Amino acid sequence: MSADPQPAPPAADHGASIEIKGVVQEFPRPGGEGVVRVLDGIDLQIEKPGIYMLLGPSGCGKSTLLHMMGGVRPVDRKFPTAGRVLIDGIVCEAAHEDAVMVFQRYANRPDLDVRDNIAFPFRFKLWKRRVAAREVRDRVDRVIAAVGLTDKASLFPAQLSGGQNQRVALARALVLRPRILLMDEPFGALDAQIREEMQALLVSLWEQRRCVIIFVTHDVTEALVLGDRVIVLSTQPARIADDFYISEPRPRSSAWQRSGEAVRFEERILDKLHKAGGKGQVRVSV
Repeated sequence: MSADPQPAPPAADHGASIEIKGVVQEFPRPGGEGVVRVLDGIDLQIEKPGIYMLLGPSGCGKSTLLHMMGGVRPVDRKFPTAGRVLIDGIVCEAAHEDAVMVFQRYANRPDLDVRDNIAFPFRFKLWKRRVAAREVRDRVDRVIAAVGLTDKASLFPAQLSGGQNQRVALARALVLRPRILLMDEPFGALDAQIREEMQALLVSLWEQRRCVIIFVTHDVTEALVLGDRVIVLSTQPARIADDFYISEPRPRSSAWQRSGEAVRFEERILDKLHKAGGKGQVRVSV
């Protein structure tokens, strides 16, 4: 008699710890008179792999905080103005090798096909040094299949839909196997059906290789559908207005999205933003 099939082992964890201590960010006001405070005393700790949703009104400072986590630093000012960002206990003061960003504008090279767009980071010295050419080919093949673009590998961005182009951008990040994946409203420009498909794809890919994903959004529904944890920022100057976990397993069905629990989460977020004096825009897409 054959042995009973064994369940597949859980995906290994590949995350990193992120600690934000007392972060303040100020920028000069237009015209040079005084400063505007964008972030005001942000304290945050992330210790294990998961999908962490950074939710807040449009323009509240979410992207500024995301850039800090990736080590993106403007050359003409102190960033952050005060406080520290640490990755694995080390102060992050420059672009971090284990953090990769995905933007709403997918920035695919129009002169490169899908395969070469995904492989593009390996042209740079850092990744040439880290990954052998044979492994690059294998990684690219695997990630193209994972995002469902095998039959589109020789096409150029102009021949792809918006959703397909965003899959290319996501694949270009994932092929690097980052420990921290920073996503700045990556699905915000997509229509509702394609956005739902990309959300499902992201969850599926995260299950295969569990890292820390910090996902910026101003869509309450998106935060509740994707997040293990939802961190809510107020309007400028941004403070943490709320921070909570969601225990409902993913994928989260449309029935759950209409459930009492989901509605209570939504009302909680909107109430906290109202009490924090938020005047920016948030969206509820259900």
